Amino acid sequence: MELLFVALAGAILGLGARYLLPNRHTHGSVLMPALGVSVACVLWVALTWAGLKWNGGWIWWITLVGTGVVVIVADLVIGRVRTAHDEKLLHTLSRGAVAR
Repeated sequence: MELLFVALAGAILGLGARYLLPNRHTHGSVLMPALGVSVACVLWVALTWAGLKWNGGWIWWITLVGTGVVVIVADLVIGRVRTAHDEKLLHTLSRGAVAR
């Protein structure tokens, strides 16, 4: 049951990153929430395997803060890389354009 709440929290963090950070025009609308769910679930399972208790506070803090950091960094990096790639592609394509 806790994993369901963790997945929901990851989706909410991903939605927050999607709509509160810049560059949302550079990626799809589901990428950040899906990344948030994935990272939160993987962190939760890894921490339970490491021996943290499900009802302890540390597992929640580590999972939610870690998910937030990963989603924010991913959003900023993806936005920067995609913008640079789009500018390079536009430059490459417009160089061969012939005005008639």
